[in-house]
This record gives sequence, C-alpha cells and structure tokens, in this order.
Amino acid sequence: MGKTGRDWTQIYAIYGMDDWQTPVFLLLHATVFSSLSVLFLLYFEPICGFFESLFPSLPCGTTRFAAGFTGSVTALSAVCLFFAAGNIFYSAVSLHWDMAQRMVSSIDDWSTVKYALDVGCGRGILLNAVAMQLKKEGSSGRVVGLDRKKTTVSTLRTAGMEGVQEYVTCREGDARRLPFADNYFDVVVSAVFLHTVGKEYGQRTPEAAAERMRVLGEVVRVLKPGGVGVVWDLLHVPEYVQRLRELKMDDIRVSERVTAFMVSSHMVSFRKPTHHFVGCGEVRLDWRFNSIC
Repeated sequence: MGKTGRDWTQIYAIYGMDDWQTPVFLLLHATVFSSLSVLFLLYFEPICGFFESLFPSLPCGTTRFAAGFTGSVTALSAVCLFFAAGNIFYSAVSLHWDMAQRMVSSIDDWSTVKYALDVGCGRGILLNAVAMQLKKEGSSGRVVGLDRKKTTVSTLRTAGMEGVQEYVTCREGDARRLPFADNYFDVVVSAVFLHTVGKEYGQRTPEAAAERMRVLGEVVRVLKPGGVGVVWDLLHVPEYVQRLRELKMDDIRVSERVTAFMVSSHMVSFRKPTHHFVGCGEVRLDWRFNSIC
C-alpha cells in the first residue's frame, strides 16, 4: 500500500487541511472557556460576592452554587471544545490517511486495474494512496481524481511529492453527472465526500437524499461489470446500502463503525454484477429491466 504508518506531521506537511478554519474556531473558543474556568477557580469568593450583590434576596448557599455550577459548565465546555477540535483535526489528517489505506486494502487484486476513479478527491490523500498501490504493482494503470472545487494544482502537487504524478490525472466536474462513459473504470472510490452532495437542501431532506443517490447511481454507471466500488462516508451509509441492494450490486460489505468528524462513519464496498443493461438514466439489471423502466 505504499507508505504506511506515517506520523501525522508528515501527512499534514504534504496534504494540509481543507477546512482548517473549523478546528481553529473551536480551539479559540476552547481557550476562552478555559480562561474563564481558571478565573472562576482563582477568584471564586469574589465572584460569589458579585453574585450576591446582583441577587441580594437569594440565600448565600444559592449564589455559591450558581457560581460553582457556572464555573463547572465553563470548564466542561472547554474540554468538549478541545476534544472536538482534536477529533476534527485527527479525522482530516491521520484518520483520513489510515482509512485510505484500508480502502485500498479492501480491493483484492490491483494487478488487473487499468483505470480507477476517486470521486471528490480533495487534496489527494485517497487518490495518491491508489496511485501508490498501482506503482507498487508495477501497473500501467491510471487513477483520475474528480472534484468540484478548483484543487487541480494542489492535488497534482501532492502527487508529485508522493512520487506518483505519472499515475494521476485530475478533472473538475460534478459528481452528479460524471463526465465519463458507461462501464469505464475498474475501481471507483470516494472518501468523506458523498454526504456533502445536496447539502444546499439540508442534510435530512428528501431532496438532499435524492442528490446523494444520484451520485451513487453515477458511481455504479461508470464502473465496469465486475468492477469494485468503495465508499467511506458519514451519517448516510444505511441509505447507500439500501440503494446498492436495489441496484442488485454484489458482495456488499459494511465496515465497523468509525468515529470521524464527531459522527459515525462506515466504509461500504461492493461489486458490480457482470451482466447488466443501462437505461432510464441509471444502471438497470437485466433481470429487473422490464419491471423498472
């Protein structure tokens, strides 16, 4: 699988973070809450006196309880914010790298892979993991990274730093309308991307779910018969499994739960059946063709 067991500093030096503002925002608030909790601890008696001056009619014990409770909540909030910032940073860097290696390992035979696709490639952690596997196999295969953001330059830069630039191609495009022919790729992968599709409609709305299913249908469409898809994503994995079953994909497997970005995540792998038809804008299986179209 190429280079494994990397320190987070090495991963961060190459790939950085796409959404670095979120952990910084959380850290700043955690620092503020930590400072407040220390102030409550150091100046507890003056703070109790201040509470008593504000509410002179309350018993003394009540104001002390209020001050202590406020300080405790402030300290607990700081701990939670520090944990959230740490988990998001870990998920975006170390965990993302580890899951990319697991996704690559879930595919049994890379020697026959000629074309692979990474949907929502970002800065290229998973993309380059696939490219490193192709390089390790001595393959003449190529992997295409598709992203809707203008990340082509930075993604190709990371491929160069990993020494796999000759195996990598990047394209901008919409995952809901993949700019590739039917039955084109031997392998299609995607990491923590699919849940972001349709977010303009809200995460839990039918419209957002329909957009996610549209992307999943596109993944199936561009896979060759017998090709393998592997998706690591947050929150909506049961929807993906149900849709893949409706499309009669073979060998559907779901990994154990992994906490990423403070929520539940799973890895789903599947294989496209050898015999199929394409019609009505999505993959149709020959034994269900008449009943669906």
